[in-house]
This record gives sequence, structure tokens and C-alpha cells, in this order.
Amino acid sequence: MTKPESAGYDYDVVISGASLAGSAAAILLARRGVRVALLERRSDPDAYKVLCTHSITANAYPVLDEIGLIPALEEAGAVRNQSRLYTRWGWIEPRAAPGGPELPYAYNVRRSTLDPLIRSRAGDTPGVDLLLGHQVTGLLREAGRSSGVRVSTPQGEREIRARLVVGADGKDSAVAKYAGVPVRLHENARFGYLAQYRDLPLPGGIGHVWFLEPDMAYAFPNDDGVTVVAVLPDKKRLPAFRKDLEGSFSAFVRALPEAPPIDAAERISKLIGTVNYPLHSRRPTAPGVALIGDAALTADPLWGVGCGWALQSAHWLAAALAPAATGQGDLDRALAAYARKHWRRLRGHQYLAADFATARPFNPMERLMFSAAARDEAMARHTYLFASRLIGPLRFLNPVALARASAVNLRHRGGTVVPPEHLSHAGS
Repeated sequence: MTKPESAGYDYDVVISGASLAGSAAAILLARRGVRVALLERRSDPDAYKVLCTHSITANAYPVLDEIGLIPALEEAGAVRNQSRLYTRWGWIEPRAAPGGPELPYAYNVRRSTLDPLIRSRAGDTPGVDLLLGHQVTGLLREAGRSSGVRVSTPQGEREIRARLVVGADGKDSAVAKYAGVPVRLHENARFGYLAQYRDLPLPGGIGHVWFLEPDMAYAFPNDDGVTVVAVLPDKKRLPAFRKDLEGSFSAFVRALPEAPPIDAAERISKLIGTVNYPLHSRRPTAPGVALIGDAALTADPLWGVGCGWALQSAHWLAAALAPAATGQGDLDRALAAYARKHWRRLRGHQYLAADFATARPFNPMERLMFSAAARDEAMARHTYLFASRLIGPLRFLNPVALARASAVNLRHRGGTVVPPEHLSHAGS
């Protein structure tokens, strides 16, 4: 049986979590004729996620565009997120090809700006009821599947019935727990701290990422003249780092190649961080339940992909499930289609991220590709597409790209190999 045949529902879909993934899903579903209850456990409409890279990768630009959020982000001062990457071979500096289109982009924007903006947009969308101060305390069940939620509200306990329950409630998802969805954990052998600085100049005004093998760092310019600076060292350094957290953070940043001049800038936040942030993976569906954003998959924060994947998974959910959520299709088939899309698009990225989270140095394939990207503009563009999650691992490591990388490095070492003419298109 695809869905319970008994009494009517209060809503077609109930979403737990009105942050990035949940708000995007609510907007996209409602625009497809779905009646949505969007629940947020916090009562403050301006609440936001604190521990975040504050960056949306370019793969999510089409979702932002469909939601209609691009003009509002530009008006709020969100920064188009170009970046350069430091490696032992020098800087990888992606640039548009001469005479070609500009590189794809999305935005760096602080969650204190982004979360209230998209939540307000969701609350103003016809078909969405934004219910603040509503925390899920359990799932309703009927005929072996979820059929709604129990919630704690400022007015007391209530039940909300719906054909589909969506967990957009983060890596420690209560919806996933109540639905009995198991989680697979991958150890993260790095810890991380970040701080926000005002008026911190960066060369070119663009983001910087440092691959220090095994340590990492980044500096991303954001809205309102604020730059987010983060350090992600190997956990072996944690005992010494903790002895003087402020001093260790500042010393780490000052030692970076072409270090951002933090001493000349105003720090406007405390140090924010975590010493244990494993990668989470869950099957994104269960009977009557779908998971999006960090509830389904939490990646290593050093890659800055969480916001992008939250928006993309919300879009995949709406596209796959909207008809069935209104009773016009088979809900189980729609859930299976969403799960397949999620698995196909993200499993390769997550596999590589979990492997790199062991704090290992670059492997031979990475050395080949990143050294070539530091020496060749076409390879730099190709690497940028992968870092922006616009192409997957198989396209990043396609035979043409590998051949070009080998030829670039041979030329650098004084070899005489000249790549075939078609290798100039390796980044396409």
C-alpha cells in the first residue's frame, strides 16, 4: 500500500527544520501545489546556524535561481565565490578562458543573513505554514509507515498528520532517529575553529584555501565586509592547540603562505569550533519519510559543500515527490526515485571526502591533478568545476583530463611530450 487510506491529512508534507534545506524544500514543494507545514524548533524567526563555512558552492546556483533568491542575495551583499587554492606546487588560480564565459559561481553569505532571508521567503510562499517553536517529539505511524509527527509547541503538544514527513533537522536528525534510519559515521581526523573579521583584505578580494597536508585553512569574504577565517589542523595538534586557543589560532593563520593580515583587521566574533565532527551518511528515505541536507549526509566541513547539497537535495526531493505528496502518484516509487538520485549524485563525492578526512596527504592521483592545475589554466578550470561540485569524481578523473595533467607535468619537468590537440578541451 502506497499510503494510508484513512482520514484526511492536515497537510500533504510536514518538514522538520526551517533552515536552508527545509525552507528551500517548502518553497519548491508549495510551488508545485503541495500543502506544507514547515516546523522550526526555535521561536526566533532570525535564528541561524553558527557553525558553517558560510559558502554556497556553484552547483546550487540553479536552485537559488528557481527559488528567486538571487536578487535578494545580491542586495544583501553576498559575495560571488571565486577562490584560489594553495598547494605545495603553488597556487591553483582558476580563471575564465580568454573570450569564454565567466566561471560558474554561487555566493559566500553569512548564515545570519541567509537563514532569516530564505525562512522569510518560505513563510511568504502560498501553501506553506511556517510554525515556529514547534519541535518534533515523535512520529505518527499507520499501516507500517510514518503518517505525521508529534510536536511540542508553546501552546502544548499536538499532532500533525501528513502523507510525507521530511527531516531537514541536521546531522543529529530527530526524524531519522524516530524513523529508525541507521547512521554510518566516518571519523574526521581534523578539528576546526573559525572567526569572523571585518575589513580583512585578501589578494584579488576572493576566497583562499590552503592545502597544507594534512592541515587545512580557508578565508572566505562574505557580506557586509566580513571575512570568515578557519583553520582545520590534524587532531594530533589538538593538545598543544588547546593550551592557548587564541594564540594557537592566530599563530596558525599568520604562518599561512600569503597569510591574511588578521592583526590589521577587526575580529567581530569569538572563536567558534568543534573538535569532533564526523561525517554522517544515512539512507535518505524510509516508509513515509525523506531526509534532506545534513540529515541525509553530513560532509567534511573543510570542503564547504553542505549548503550547496542542502539546496540540491531539497530540489531533488520536490521534483521527485510533489505529485505523490498530493495523492496523485505512488509515494513509495517517488521516494525510491529520490533515494536513487541522492545516492547517484553524492556518493562519489562523500566517498572521497571521507577518505581525505583521515588527514592523509595527497594520494598519487591527487598529486597528478593538483600539480597540473597549479601549472595550467585549463587544468585549473577543470579542478574548479570539481571543487564547485559541478562535475563528479569520474568526470574529474576522465582519461582526457588525466592525459593532459600528465603532459603538463612532463613539460614542467623538461619533457618533450606535446598533448594531442583535443586535450585543450579537458576542462569542458
